[in-house]
Amino acid sequence: MKDQRPECFGDLDTVFPLRPDGLRASPTECLCCVHKTLCLKTAMQGKAALSVKREKLERAYSAGLIGFFERWSRRKALANLEKKK
Repeated sequence: MKDQRPECFGDLDTVFPLRPDGLRASPTECLCCVHKTLCLKTAMQGKAALSVKREKLERAYSAGLIGFFERWSRRKALANLEKKK
């Protein structure tokens, strides 16, 4: 049935895994799934999504796109979100 969600629905490590180069990308199997958009949105709402945001923040800092205080402020905000969830 089309309305039934697959077993991997919303699992961040399955639908948006970390590649060997340190970046995340959806596998090709997920790109042809009819649930891909809602599935990825669901995965990015959980507690695991905070780790994805933290990874993105660290990459931006390493690339020089944000400074020390900006990084500190955003990490503090992520820590507060983590406490709430």
